[in-house]
Amino acid sequence: MEKLTRWVLRHKLMVVAFWAVVTLIGFITVPGLSGVLSKDFSLPGQPGYEANQALLQQYGNGGVAAPLVAVVKLPEGSSITAPATEAQLARALNSVRKAGPDIRVVGYPGTHDPRFISPDGRTTFAYIYAPVIPGFDLKPVSYPKITAALGSATVAGQPIQLTGIALLSGNGGSSNGPSLLVEVLIGGVGALVVLAFVFASFLALVPLLMAIVAIPSTLLIINGLARLTDVSFIVQFLVSLIGLGVAIDYSLLVVTRWREERALGAEGDEAIVRTMKTAGRAVLVSGAAVAIGLAALVVIPVPFLRSIGYGGLLIPVVSVLVALTLLPVILSKVGTKLEWPRIRKEANASRGWSAWARLVVRHRWIAAIVGVAILGLLLVPALNIVVGQPSATSLANPGPAATALNDLHSAGMGDGTLTPMEVLATPETAAATATALAAVPGVRLAVAPAPKVPQWTNGTTSVVEVIPDADGATAAGRDTIGAVRDAAAALPGSPQVGGLGPQNRDFISAVYGSFPLMIALIAIVTFIFLAREFRSLLLPLKAVLLNVLSVAAAWGIMVWVWQEGNLSETIWNTPATGAIDAWIPLMVFAFLYGLSMDYEVFILSRMREEFDAKGSNTGAIVVGIGRTGRLVTSASLILFMAFIALGATPETTVRVFATGLAAGILLDATVVRSLLVPSLVSLFGRWNWWLPAWAAKVLRTRPSLPPRGAE
Repeated sequence: MEKLTRWVLRHKLMVVAFWAVVTLIGFITVPGLSGVLSKDFSLPGQPGYEANQALLQQYGNGGVAAPLVAVVKLPEGSSITAPATEAQLARALNSVRKAGPDIRVVGYPGTHDPRFISPDGRTTFAYIYAPVIPGFDLKPVSYPKITAALGSATVAGQPIQLTGIALLSGNGGSSNGPSLLVEVLIGGVGALVVLAFVFASFLALVPLLMAIVAIPSTLLIINGLARLTDVSFIVQFLVSLIGLGVAIDYSLLVVTRWREERALGAEGDEAIVRTMKTAGRAVLVSGAAVAIGLAALVVIPVPFLRSIGYGGLLIPVVSVLVALTLLPVILSKVGTKLEWPRIRKEANASRGWSAWARLVVRHRWIAAIVGVAILGLLLVPALNIVVGQPSATSLANPGPAATALNDLHSAGMGDGTLTPMEVLATPETAAATATALAAVPGVRLAVAPAPKVPQWTNGTTSVVEVIPDADGATAAGRDTIGAVRDAAAALPGSPQVGGLGPQNRDFISAVYGSFPLMIALIAIVTFIFLAREFRSLLLPLKAVLLNVLSVAAAWGIMVWVWQEGNLSETIWNTPATGAIDAWIPLMVFAFLYGLSMDYEVFILSRMREEFDAKGSNTGAIVVGIGRTGRLVTSASLILFMAFIALGATPETTVRVFATGLAAGILLDATVVRSLLVPSLVSLFGRWNWWLPAWAAKVLRTRPSLPPRGAE
């Protein structure tokens, strides 16, 4: 590290010019980035995905894209089956069918299946499948044409309302939520406020400058990578939000240590060299830990998650490079000039945090028990986590789509109506397939619209529509999907079962079937890496266990707040989701594990340094917390505000994701780093710093055998 720093300081102009050019090109190319990123969410080999691909290829619609649902609710005394009423509904649906060549429509007109009508005969629904484009939530391209076709059409004087998963979640129309740029700006402004408090000088601008360099530089690399291989569009969100956090974190650590070295008498470039030998190395280790958390996604057998893994690991790598090269140059050239007004001094550790560390050490058993109890209470809800599609009711933003959904509910038609399954049979077996699947427990109706509705057959295959009673996210809905698959497999030709529910079920199986392997891989690699860095067997084991438990506690908060609805309705006026969207727990783990390890490395690196210097375990705790407590709290607060800004979006699934990240970061910085880490290090005593000769030989480092007095 010293050699690198001295080289950088000898070539200041070259380093600045390099990063200036890269940053400039990054900003110039950012607008075109979305055009080269992939929106492919393929699940090769999974039956639901293969069925949906066949539907899209043969019919140009359907599959994972849940249909729009046209809803008509008549006043009392009216009936859908009245000839005049049925004729009006038929004309309206025919006008929709003619709005485009690849639009499929099915309802009571044309099938005369009474199960499309509510028990009281006043409410009916019809499905509209339109051409789709790929995206995180596939949405109809022809939505404006469909609404124009319906126009002012009425049935018995009542309007035809549209609902569906895409419309309820805000993907069928415009969203009034803040854009990613706004979220990053909000996070940046919040970061500036926190940094101004930490440094009490113009040095607060330096970490933000590093983020301004790191984010577009990373996006530039991803732009090039995306031209060679598929990279998910989700990566750009990771870079913007996580990049803001880690780039500031690393700069915060380095600048704080630089001020400390200067306060202790080091001058000029020598202060920078001393800083990088300690804080610079901690940044390197921390960046590697974050990269491990994100790169572990490559073991998941889902292509888009793998691309997030190898694309996401670029975030900490570039942030580390900026902190180790550009930041020393900035401090050398203008650092002292930015130290104005110099209100806060760094010669001594924070009095408040040092006092807190002494208090925790004196009452270490109580602190440890309280910390474990808090984590334990938060872990309980996590045991009940349901991974899957959230209920349609919880997705609904106020508006016409939510009103139409309420009409379905009041008529006794559940959320299963919004997520039908589509079965690909042959024209000869379609009717028999529909009859067999209609008898499956949990199925509301199964209908084969062809040949009455020709868009439902292409001569080689015919689509059978299967509507479950329950939402596929519920236990009953999942059971119905399994039963329909089993029944279809027993039919001649084993027709394929597609739709949103079956593919979500396959996604959960593919991702979470490999999840234990991912956790084990992360834990082992992190343990080995930190054992070598801290020259300890106990500290990395504690770090890994606490990180996994803190992430699980964040899951518990999501379950309690959203899945069970304990705060979601109070704060966001959103009912219980009933499930956590399948991608959220995985992404929360990948985010929080690496970011939490950031703080662990900051604290333990300083403790190790102090223990090596003075041989006192208690002294190492007090100095370690005293020197890093304010830093870790400030860094976590910056990320917390960035995630809160992300939660301002009107989409429920993004709010759930933001809640998990924000709660996890806050929990980690308070309960874990401020309470459990110092109390457990105090309880473990000299064993914290024990690395026997055999282990040191395997890790290719020096052994650590602290004397018995090192308590």
